[in-house]
Amino acid sequence: MLNKITILELPFISTTNQAFTQLLEQRLTRKQNTFIVTANPEIAVYAYDHPDYRNLIKTADYITPDGIGIIKAGQMLNTPLVERITGFDTLTSLLEIANKYSLKVYLLGAKPEIIQKTVTNIQQKYPKLKLVGYHDGYFQTEQPIMEQITQTQPDIVAVALGFPKQEEFIAKYRTVSPSTWIGVGGSFDVLSGSVKRAPTFIQNLHLEWLYRLLSHPTRLKRFGALPRFLKLIKQKH
Repeated sequence: MLNKITILELPFISTTNQAFTQLLEQRLTRKQNTFIVTANPEIAVYAYDHPDYRNLIKTADYITPDGIGIIKAGQMLNTPLVERITGFDTLTSLLEIANKYSLKVYLLGAKPEIIQKTVTNIQQKYPKLKLVGYHDGYFQTEQPIMEQITQTQPDIVAVALGFPKQEEFIAKYRTVSPSTWIGVGGSFDVLSGSVKRAPTFIQNLHLEWLYRLLSHPTRLKRFGALPRFLKLIKQKH
């Protein structure tokens, strides 16, 4: 059992990326159904304001501390988390495991051109995994997607529909396949090469959020949740 730290009523796992990856590898090889939520401050605030969503993501097997704001909150509450575990890093770890064992992967979400580039890049970088299907995030009905997942029984289902839609989708359909299901937000934008991730030294300085903001100023409104998140944490302190 992983140690968990509660922040705004959400139980975040407190462990290293390496240990979490090893755990996911064990669960994948055993074909254990797994639901992973990668929660940043924006998601934490949304969950705080929407009890139905909060209760839904609390059914996940693992909620990871995705964002330096979550790490800072743990410190403010005197319950420090071991390490930041991002959705992108978790997804790439899962793809590496899939490549190692020739596991089946299904991708859902993003714009049509983004998912196409993502598929191409994944097939080039991870040639041994089996990409059994994919679909962009612009669909009228979920039925064909679920039929394909039910038929192909992928080991990993990565859903990039943005919150809360991706978590609602996973919670609704995770029983159709004993997969590792993970909501990955904008990770396909990075995997496709359409968005560049911050250099490693910036990540190590915990300034990846600033790099994303400067690279894409339109994201400014999304950072509006951070001050409120910190205010809520201080109220709980």
